[in-house]
Formats: sequence, C-alpha cells, structure tokens
Amino acid sequence: MSTYKVTVNGVSYDVEVQLAGGQSQPAAPVSPAPEAPAAAPAPAAGQAGSIRVEASVAGKIWKVVASTGQSLTAGDTIVILEAMKMEIPVVAPSDGTVASIEVKEGDPVEVGYLIATMN
Repeated sequence: MSTYKVTVNGVSYDVEVQLAGGQSQPAAPVSPAPEAPAAAPAPAAGQAGSIRVEASVAGKIWKVVASTGQSLTAGDTIVILEAMKMEIPVVAPSDGTVASIEVKEGDPVEVGYLIATMN
C-alpha cells in the first residue's frame, strides 16, 4: 500500500492506494487538511466599479490586456486566462471604463474570482 498527498481545489487529502486484490485496511480515515483556498482580494476603497468581471473558469492569468482607466466596448478583452493549455479571453460585459484590475500575470484564479471592475 502506498500513501499519497493529493490536493483538489486547494484542499489537501491523504490517500492510500493498494493494488487490486490487496487485503490491507487504511490506517486512518481520510479527511481534508485544514488548509483553505485563498479568497478573492477585495478592491481598494474608492477604486471599485459597479460592474464586476469574474473568472468563468479556473486557471491562471496568462496576460493582462486592459489597464485601469481604459475605455472598453462590450466584448473587448480585459485579461487572457490559461486553462488546460487553452487561452480564454475574459471580456468586458458591457461598454464602460476599467475601474480596477484585481489580478496580475501568473495569478491562479477559481470560478467566480474577481478579475476586474468597470464603471
């Protein structure tokens, strides 16, 4: 029997694996480690816009395209996420101005993570 540490969505688990037909029993019940995933950062006071732009998939910020104060039209790219070796643009949901960019290149994000705000 082999013991491995596996992390799923930021939660660590100790897992015991045995070959088929093995007679071994687990030494202890498997339970999540006390680690918690990092929460999305809150925008600084006075900088947040009224329109939230959030990640639709989990991945890593590959490139920040827009900048604070930039005017965008609906569909313009704000950042590009890398997920499963694909580049996925995160776009402006409507016309407006970028109030804040809450991520930097290389940041990991989960679904719903705040990417940017717009006015």
